[in-house]
Amino acid sequence: MSLTYKQAGVDRATGEGAKKRIAALARQTHNSNVLREIGLFGGFYQFNRAAYREPVLVSSVDGVGTKIKLACKLGKYRGIGEDIVNHCLNDLMVCGADPLFFLDYLAFGKLDPPVVEELVAGMVDACKEAGCALIGGETAEMPDIYQAGEFDLAGTIVGVVEKSRIIDGSTVQSGDVMIGISSNGLHTNGYSLARRILDANSDLHLEVNYDGIDGTLGDALLKPHRSYQKVLREVRQQRALHGVAHITGGGIAGNVSRLLRSPLQMRVNWDAWQWLPLFQLLQKHGNVAVEEMREVFNLGIGMVFIVDCEAALAFFERLKVLGEEPVRIGEIIST
Repeated sequence: MSLTYKQAGVDRATGEGAKKRIAALARQTHNSNVLREIGLFGGFYQFNRAAYREPVLVSSVDGVGTKIKLACKLGKYRGIGEDIVNHCLNDLMVCGADPLFFLDYLAFGKLDPPVVEELVAGMVDACKEAGCALIGGETAEMPDIYQAGEFDLAGTIVGVVEKSRIIDGSTVQSGDVMIGISSNGLHTNGYSLARRILDANSDLHLEVNYDGIDGTLGDALLKPHRSYQKVLREVRQQRALHGVAHITGGGIAGNVSRLLRSPLQMRVNWDAWQWLPLFQLLQKHGNVAVEEMREVFNLGIGMVFIVDCEAALAFFERLKVLGEEPVRIGEIIST
């Protein structure tokens, strides 16, 4: 008997159909800088180099982790597409860069075209909001790696920044103030622990509303990763701003420390804000130590600005004008 690729678990016809629909969705994000349609061996993008004296390309790649498991369980996928774009976008913009284009990687055990379309639609929504073109990607079917109904998602973003405007923490100094602004939940980190807590507590139900949590527990856990693009664009050129940390895996300490050179350290006032009810619920039901919570979750602070102490009050007020509720969460010290 002659074997076929389809008998091995890979349906090329289904894959080609999905790719055509992906291309139609992605086209919504294209601008005059995108030189070719999706479907070639690479994406072509020409940015306005004349707008920069010394343009520096900045790139970032990430995934959304086991949040995917919850999305599959609840059958809600669009927000996961937003997650991957916004996570990568925030990582890019804390460096001072503006996004140019985005590429995705989707891998399935068995390709499910409606799920693919929902994921890509979420990416398209986020890319359009960010002014970022989705110019390509890869959609793979790998039955020996993933079980049917399972998939993985990763993304790469590329942006550009004027060399003199790179934000890398090199000007952070002792006495600087740490100002945090809110997250809207777990974003894309800590889901392995959150899922373990759910599995260990039969009295926690994804479809139930709990005190203080907006919507059901499932809704709160699947809330898309917040984009900080608008506020970052408004404050990033202020001379008083010495560094910006996107609070992802590793929590506040793990991410702010990326910007600190010896002998600088941070001193966090952990009592400066109240955890979001979602984190309180997870800690209570998981009996998770406070230190572990701090190392795994953002605890309601999604972005931290490191600001010159003399300009901290003005910076604080500027964030309030932008609609944020900033919190002074600590300062930089020298040891």
